Amino acid sequence: MATFPIYQVDAFSSRPFGGNPAAVMPLEQWLPDERLQNIALENHLSETAFIVAEPAGSSADFHIRWFTPGAEVPLCGHATLASAWVLFNRLGFDADTVTFRSQSGSLGVTRRDDGWLELDFPNLSYEPTPTPPLLRDALEGCGDSVFFVPNDTNYLVVLDDEAAVRNASPDMTLLRQLGNQGVMITAPGESCDFVSRYFAPGVGIDEDPVTGSIHSVLVPYWAERLDKTRLSAQQLSARGGVLNCELVGDRVRIAGQAAFYMEGTVHLD
Repeated sequence: MATFPIYQVDAFSSRPFGGNPAAVMPLEQWLPDERLQNIALENHLSETAFIVAEPAGSSADFHIRWFTPGAEVPLCGHATLASAWVLFNRLGFDADTVTFRSQSGSLGVTRRDDGWLELDFPNLSYEPTPTPPLLRDALEGCGDSVFFVPNDTNYLVVLDDEAAVRNASPDMTLLRQLGNQGVMITAPGESCDFVSRYFAPGVGIDEDPVTGSIHSVLVPYWAERLDKTRLSAQQLSARGGVLNCELVGDRVRIAGQAAFYMEGTVHLD
C-alpha cells in the first residue's frame, strides 16, 4: 500500500474555520488523472492541489494541478496559496518565492515580511456579452449584458451594491446547467474597494468560500472603474475572506493570509 502526505490549510484567513479550505498533496510523480480526481472527490473540498517538484534547472520549482470534486480546473488561487504555505512551513522550502508551472502559465507566491503570502497571477481579459437566458433566470439583478472570461470560462455579473451581492440567492439547479462555467458577482464595497461571491455548481462547488483566481478578472475590472491599481477586497461567503490586490501591467498580485488546520496520510492500494 502506498502512502502520501496530505495537508489542509484555510487560505485567505488569519484563523482556522475562516477563508477557503484547500487540501495539498505533494507527490514524487504524477498519479493517473482518474486517481487524482477520485482523491479530490473524497476530500470534498472546493479544490485539492497536487504538486510535483520540477527537474533541476527548470524555470519553475513545482508543477501544480488543481481538482474540484468534479473536474480539473485551469487556475486556482486559494489552493496555490495553501500549497506555498505548506512548502514554506512544512516542507522546508527556504526561498522567499516559490514558482509553479501550471495550465495558466508560471505562477509565483512570495512570502512577505508581514507574513502574508502574495500570489503573482495573470491579468485575465473579459468581454461583454448578452446575458444568457439561463443566467438571467437563475440570478436576480442581471442586466441585459454581463461579461464573459474566455480564458477561465466564467461569467462576471456586476450588481448595484454590496447588499445585492450579500443577499443574492441564485438558483443552483439552473446554474448547474451552465456546466463548467462559473459565475462571479461583484459590486462596490462599503468598507473595501469591492466585494464578490462565486458560484460553480457545474463542477461541484455551489459557492466557493474565497476564490483567489477570480481576482485575476475582478482586479483589472475594478482598477479601471475606480482608477486605482491597489485595491482591497472581500469575498462575502459565510466563511468570508480578505484580499489585498494590486494590478501590475499584465499581472495581478493577490495577497492573503493562511491558517494551518491539519495534516495526515493518504493510503492507496
